[in-house]
Parts: sequence; structure tokens; C-alpha cells
Amino acid sequence: MQQQTATKAPPRKAVGAGNVFVSFLPWIIFGVVAGPSTWKYAALAALAASLLVSGRDLTHRQWNVLDVTGIVFFAVLCVLALVLDRHTLIWVETYAQVIASLAVAVVALGSLAFDPFTAQYARRGTPPHLWNTPVFKHVNVVLTAMWGGVFLVMAVLSWLAIRFPSASDWCNWVVPAVLLVWAVKFTERYPEAYKEKVLR
Repeated sequence: MQQQTATKAPPRKAVGAGNVFVSFLPWIIFGVVAGPSTWKYAALAALAASLLVSGRDLTHRQWNVLDVTGIVFFAVLCVLALVLDRHTLIWVETYAQVIASLAVAVVALGSLAFDPFTAQYARRGTPPHLWNTPVFKHVNVVLTAMWGGVFLVMAVLSWLAIRFPSASDWCNWVVPAVLLVWAVKFTERYPEAYKEKVLR
């Protein structure tokens, strides 16, 4: 009598934030490239990246609030750059990075009142019967609040870099880079860590 060995399929993650990192790419591109003389090119590059990142989803009518916000935000900047003169847009030149980070923070934190934006990505890799569970909801509230807080801090850092040029390297590059790396690591580890904590 032959024994049959059952092979288990790898377990599917029950919670998480999906591929949310890709949606931050246009905002990161804008933050890296934008400056007093380069924000127009940064807006154009970020708009192209937004369309590239979300193009497939939009054709399938999958609306992610962060992607749609990126398309609208960078499209508006591009239009302003075309129709208004530099003197009128001096505030954009000065505060471009502040405005961009604030936009992400407002979208992220505002989505907590309706549907945490990370949940839109997490549902793609999570079985539907888990979407309304307390664990799934809690994880995505925490991750959404965390990303909103990170970009709010980055907006403050960008503002400080304008006010204190001697600290611009730290405020525009060093601290934001550390924050983003920490946020990515947290997003990768927290869902499973919280799930294990609940199941103990």
C-alpha cells in the first residue's frame, strides 16, 4: 500500500499592504528631482511615472486613491507650468516638495475616515473572506497612519530646509531617506508580526 504524501501549498498572506511601494515612486521621483529650477521637469517625470504605474489598473477600472491623486496633482503642476509665468509660480518653486509631501499625507490620513489606502493594495493579495476581519482592518489602519505620518514629517523637514539652508542636506536627504527605509521595513514586517501576536 503506497503512502501518499500531501504537499502543502505555501500559505497565502492574510494581511499586508500589497505592492503599495510602487505607488510612492512618482512622489519619490518628484521629491528627488524637484528644485527651484527643476520642479517643472520633476512634475513631468512624476506624471509620466504615475501614468506608467497606474495605467494597467486604470484600464481595469481599479481606482487606487494614491495613484489617482498622483495623476491629478502632477498634471495640475504641469498645466500651471505651461500657462503661468515664473513670477506667478514662485511659491511653487519654493514649496514644491512641501506641497507634494503634504498632498500624500492628506490623502493617506484622510483615507482613514473612509477606507485606509493601504487596504486597496492589500486586498489584491488577501482572500476576500479576510477583508472585514479585525486583523486586516487594524493592520491597514496602522500602516496608513504610519505612511501619512512619515510624509507629514517629510513636509515639515522640507519646510525647515527652506528656512534653514545650512540644514538642507539633512532635511531634504538624510532624514527622509532614513524615514522611507524604516517605513518600508515596517510595512514589510508589521502585518505578520501583528498577526502572530493576535494568534498567541
